[in-house]
Order: sequence, then structure tokens, then C-alpha cells
Amino acid sequence: MPGIFITLEGIDGSGKSTQARLLLDWVRRQGRGVQLTREPGGTEVGAQLRRLVLSPENLITPEAELFLYLADRSLHVAQVVRPALEAGEIVICERYTDSTLAYQGYGRGLDLGLLRRLNDIATGGLLPDLTIILDITPSQARLDATRLDRLESEGREFGERVAEGFRALARAEPERIGLVDGRAEIDVVHTEVTELVSGLLRKRQVTDARD
Repeated sequence: MPGIFITLEGIDGSGKSTQARLLLDWVRRQGRGVQLTREPGGTEVGAQLRRLVLSPENLITPEAELFLYLADRSLHVAQVVRPALEAGEIVICERYTDSTLAYQGYGRGLDLGLLRRLNDIATGGLLPDLTIILDITPSQARLDATRLDRLESEGREFGERVAEGFRALARAEPERIGLVDGRAEIDVVHTEVTELVSGLLRKRQVTDARD
């Protein structure tokens, strides 16, 4: 059975990590092999890149920021994501290519067409089967103000551009991307997330049966 690639997206503080862990447990209860990972930092080298790119002590240009994320993604896909998918597992990943479009594209103002081409190079063309965006506004973000990383410290206007970028991506690709109201209670969000994943699993079962 082929693997399935699911990504969770949203601005910082939208609840991605919580929902990813809940989804991990739910998939396990369905009897499927599953792996939870994240970007940046899903590999040993990626963990070092994560510390570098998110440290508030570092001054990093938008272009350098982009290439650090792409380097992490290239390693992550090659070492973690593709092997798990080839083994038939469900891969749940916090952040992926849509974060680059939202943060470096809509947030930083870098060219979206260029970002898509670079994402394609870094991933070898690997797209998620399903992307779930947890939609909140920056004022609703659940962040510890005493422990903000470099991107979390960018301010509300930056966060609003990123949030609207995620919404624009969802409008452009409704077949792949599901937009979930991240302001709801955790269990309500989890139910919506699992409904989207259940729909994908049903479609995959029909496709596999036809093949």
C-alpha cells in the first residue's frame, strides 16, 4: 500500500504541534504505520539548521533565510519523508513547502514563482496528498512572549501577511488544502482534522481498489 503525505500548516502559535500529536495517535488507532516529523529540524543536520535560522540572536537576510529552509527541506525529504512513504507509512509533517510560500513569499515579499521552482528542486517534486491549515489571526496566536524565536518576533503586520498568504493558498488549491478554524476548542479542531484525513483515506482506498 503506498504511503500518504499529510502536512499541517499555519502561523506560529496556531496549534500545529498539538494537532499533529493528536492526529498521530488517531492514525495509530486506525492500524496504519505512521511517522511524525517537522520542518525545520526533522533530521540531525536539520536540527542544527533550525537553531541557526530561528535564533533571535542571528541577523539573516530573507534570501539567506530561504536557502537555509530549502537546505533543511532537501535533506528532510531525502532522509525521512520519501523513505517512510516508500515503506507505505502515513507521514505527518509540521510545515512544508506551503510555509515557504506563506512566510518567504507573502511575508517577506519574495517572488512566488521563484519559490515554487526552488521548492520543486528541493523536494524533487514531492507534494503533500493533503495539507491542513489551522487558520487564526496573529492576535489569537498561542505564544509565550518570553520565549519568542526570530520569526515569532517579527510583529503583527508580518504575521497578518503570512496568515493571509495561507488563506490565499487554500483558495487556490481547495482539492489539496483544507482550511480549519484554529480558534475552536482543541477537540473540535481535532475532529475537523480527522474528518479531512478520513476523506483522503477513503479516496485512496477507492483508487487502490480500482488499480
